[in-house]
Amino acid sequence: MVHTALKAFIHLSSLILPLALTTALSTPSCRFANQWTSEHILSSSQAFEDALLFWEGKFHQHNVSYNAINGMTFDGTLLDIATGTHRVEGLHTFSAASKESSHLMMLAHAIEGKPGAVRWVLSGEGEHNVVDVDKAQKVAAGVLQRKWESYSQFNETFPGFGGFLPWFAHTEFNPLTPTWDWNNRVPALDNGENIWAIYATIEALKNTGNKDYVALGSKWEGYLNYLKSTAEKIFYRGSGRICAVTSIHDQTLPIDHPEQTYTCEGLDSGGNPFINDPYEGQGFMFFLYLFGNLDQTEKAALLELKRPQLVSADWSMPGYQNVTVQKGFWFSSHENWGWMQLPYIDIPFMKDLYTNMERARTCDSQAKKLPGMFASINNSTDQNGEIIGYISNAGIPQIANQTVQELDVITPYSTMNTMMVNKTVGFLWWHNMATAKRMQNLYGSSESTRIDGTATSAFVSWDSKITTVNGILGGVLSLVRSGMQRDGIYDEFIKVVNDEYRLVFDESLGDTSQDFCLPDVKVGDLGLADFTTCS
Repeated sequence: MVHTALKAFIHLSSLILPLALTTALSTPSCRFANQWTSEHILSSSQAFEDALLFWEGKFHQHNVSYNAINGMTFDGTLLDIATGTHRVEGLHTFSAASKESSHLMMLAHAIEGKPGAVRWVLSGEGEHNVVDVDKAQKVAAGVLQRKWESYSQFNETFPGFGGFLPWFAHTEFNPLTPTWDWNNRVPALDNGENIWAIYATIEALKNTGNKDYVALGSKWEGYLNYLKSTAEKIFYRGSGRICAVTSIHDQTLPIDHPEQTYTCEGLDSGGNPFINDPYEGQGFMFFLYLFGNLDQTEKAALLELKRPQLVSADWSMPGYQNVTVQKGFWFSSHENWGWMQLPYIDIPFMKDLYTNMERARTCDSQAKKLPGMFASINNSTDQNGEIIGYISNAGIPQIANQTVQELDVITPYSTMNTMMVNKTVGFLWWHNMATAKRMQNLYGSSESTRIDGTATSAFVSWDSKITTVNGILGGVLSLVRSGMQRDGIYDEFIKVVNDEYRLVFDESLGDTSQDFCLPDVKVGDLGLADFTTCS
């Protein structure tokens, strides 16, 4: 069955008020999603959003998601498989620039005073009043100050990174150091995601007009300006080639030291050592294009290198209308991270393309009788509470370059882009996954669940949770847009995106009449017990 519109539920939903709405001023229960039906969400989506953000905010706690001493993220934490409380020994005391990106975007939202971000921040602080904008701004600014100090200290200790972040480790008592496997190595993709989050944060701070926040914004702007000055030397090899990972001769030497060198990792291995994708890698590419002081020849080369990977594809299934999309790598939700940051959708046909990708994503799962959608994610945890492994290859094979995929684990954050284009549809899919056994805990939603309900991942992370929250809040497009306009680069960005995508896509995008699709099956219930601390 194809859901041609959400209107089919509206009449019924208007007749019933959910329990959660009747107690809107009270704290929503931990397993709040189970108190809601699809009809209730349609009639009272704001109340559902408030409850979701309240519980996702519980993730933002010291030694759960971040280090309150230095302001830096942790990757996430394992949960006790029975109680669902965080395990002290299960804290992932490492992180990366991509996790920093999610954190910075949320802090930027809080500095803006967005009600959802205010609720998220204050819930994590244990506050009962989760609408106090001034208090949330102060909390966010405090974290941003400590984070800036940590970035600066790391750069002083390891100047060879040029201000960029490798995967790093830290604790309450130990400063940031590269993880053992990222000594003298630094990735472009994760840093590209973080750059635009920093950019948005600067804009949010400066827009407040508060002299202390503006001054903090100037500190971050100084850091970003340093990244602008080092990016080309560390990552760019001319002719449009950006190192996916750069090998550093000595991370403790300054970038201009005569013995310091930078080379693309894997250059002699026969593989592709460069970022040439039109997905997440575009964040770093556009940073170089707009701020890297490249001449027009090199700018043109950046675009040319990516063109072969920008491909149109048609999603199709019997009983559904064809939908034209941008072909993915795996077509994992994760690949469209940049659409939460860069104002692609200011171009009408790009907004249509983005919407089409979510039409295809939702309808593919409905057509295949799946209770959720796919994204690169941590696999289930075993009987000892340890993660079995990581699943990168999860998406939609029909509209992906890589067609060999592992498609038995779904994750709530697969809705991150759906939230951007239609929050109500996103809520309905998120709800369908979150109501499965062990998919709600004291820190919000859990990482992932198997489709058949045989196992879940007793883990919580930035990637699987706060990407969704940033999607709900609309990403940082408005901040990046106003920053680009202030810097005089907005028109150039829009022209480049428009020109490049029109080489591949017709403005009509096939004029599909296919609407979004909604879930109509549930995750299997084979007797897993919910976490005992979440009711």
